[in-house]
Amino acid sequence: MQTEPSKLFQDLLLNFSQAEDPEERQRIETDLWQNFGADHAVFVLDMSGFSFLTRKYGIVHYLSMVKRMQLTSEPIIKSYGGSMIKYEADNCFAIFPDPLSAVNAGVAMQHAFHASNLLTTDDLDIYIACGIDFGKILVIRDVDCFGDAVNRASKLGEDVAAAGEVLITKEAMDMIPTEAGIKARPMTITISGINISAYSVEYRQP
Repeated sequence: MQTEPSKLFQDLLLNFSQAEDPEERQRIETDLWQNFGADHAVFVLDMSGFSFLTRKYGIVHYLSMVKRMQLTSEPIIKSYGGSMIKYEADNCFAIFPDPLSAVNAGVAMQHAFHASNLLTTDDLDIYIACGIDFGKILVIRDVDCFGDAVNRASKLGEDVAAAGEVLITKEAMDMIPTEAGIKARPMTITISGINISAYSVEYRQP
């Protein structure tokens, strides 16, 4: 059963698609942004090795690892002021009030999974990749989120970042105060034919 905010969101989208008057469409779009639009840091986590591990050990084995990922990641997200949006397959979507909180949560998760991997056999080790961006997005709490920042964070976390990496767009990185002491290596990536400036957060000890 859909929550009331979710139903309102879907109704507005349907009304937009059915409206023929451009002014009416503009009014509906304005309503959508007024009701659901907000500035957030978007955080997307992807578990590494899905195809290989599923093929080698089976889907039940991998799903058990996904459950452990969920139990580990959600408390960390909340401890850094973030809000869970959804888990989708082996991905985690969350939002934070600012990029620094998202980066700190991503680094904390990398350390947490590294520590837990010391206690498990190799076949149960969990490795994650993280992508972060910031921008105005549409958010239906506990259901879903949409927008350019969501797309870019997803691309970084799911398609570009390697296991153990925390990637963040330049726009989001520029919002982090220098005094926060976040060290990162600049990089240029291509997403859908568009070059995007980003950073790889350097959190590991030499």
